[in-house]
Amino acid sequence: MLWPTITLAALFAQDVSAQVQGSADFLRFGCSQLVVERIDPLVSPGANPSPHTHQIVGGNSFNTTMDPNTIDPPTQSTCTSCIYTEDTSNYWTASIYFRSPENGTFKRVPQMANGRLNGTLLEQEGGLTVYYMRPFSGSNKKTTVPKPGFRMLAGDPTLRSKAGNFANICHRCLQASDRVMGGSGAPCSASDTAAFPSKVCPGGIRGTIIFPSCWDGKNLDSPDHRSHVAYAAGSALAGDKCPSTHPVRIPQVMYEIMFDTTQFNNPDYWKNGKQPFVYSFGDPTGYGAHADYLFGWQGDALQRAMDALGTKCASEDCTKVLKIQDGKNAIGCTKAQLAKEDVGSSTWLQTLPGEVAVI
Repeated sequence: MLWPTITLAALFAQDVSAQVQGSADFLRFGCSQLVVERIDPLVSPGANPSPHTHQIVGGNSFNTTMDPNTIDPPTQSTCTSCIYTEDTSNYWTASIYFRSPENGTFKRVPQMANGRLNGTLLEQEGGLTVYYMRPFSGSNKKTTVPKPGFRMLAGDPTLRSKAGNFANICHRCLQASDRVMGGSGAPCSASDTAAFPSKVCPGGIRGTIIFPSCWDGKNLDSPDHRSHVAYAAGSALAGDKCPSTHPVRIPQVMYEIMFDTTQFNNPDYWKNGKQPFVYSFGDPTGYGAHADYLFGWQGDALQRAMDALGTKCASEDCTKVLKIQDGKNAIGCTKAQLAKEDVGSSTWLQTLPGEVAVI
């Protein structure tokens, strides 16, 4: 993948000044863990429980069904686990589990904060980092925020081999120093892999999910949760040319999930070159990584932020446009499980939640 002059690589450079120079085209912020459970209102609306475990962040109006005709996150959420209080969207991904090579039991891999914001360690409990990006190239960088009720899915949980998804979904094997700085280099490039890393990662594993940036402008959703959106031509990340079938360029959403796998770095767990991790939907390869997105910004807050990129907003500094809360308040926004069960956060499980088979 070729990268334009303004790149995400600057964000991850250790020199904070370099981060600022390369951050004019995106908004970046952290969201702490809201709840971990088997609920998925996008793919399995109304189901309690849904087939596999997810880690969810954002507004606490998250529920088994998020029908846009009856659920309005900005008015029904009383808090958000994201740092910007006007964002009551929900962002969720599948959990990763460690499978013991000794007895086959499972334990959920915790998430950790992603490096630094404004030169200081991010105050965050689990969760993930969210990006909203405009095109990195071209003279027209205008993006149009989708309408309330918009939702989409990226990735395919059925994949078990490389199938062209590497450009938008990948894993990075982090070094010990990356636990502080978040890792260097553009996402899904260099040594990143679509599959799980095949070696011990001293600093953990970073998962990256990049969503489409082009919308048909009509449908808030589609039966497969993908057909109403498309990737821009030229690059999966912040391209500037949308296809005629999906002419509306929306802010491109990207998640970074920092999985703290370090407690499982014992070489005995990695015998015969076989990595010990599996996604909650039974994927031992990593190729099936996927994520869900449900828009829930208040009023025109996100549009104002995107319009202000390069002037009043840049990367993690958008406080002149958006309302921000203390990290402790974001951490304090949690939600009790709707599907009440042990998801293996502190205990060992005989099977993956839901008795999902590893295949």
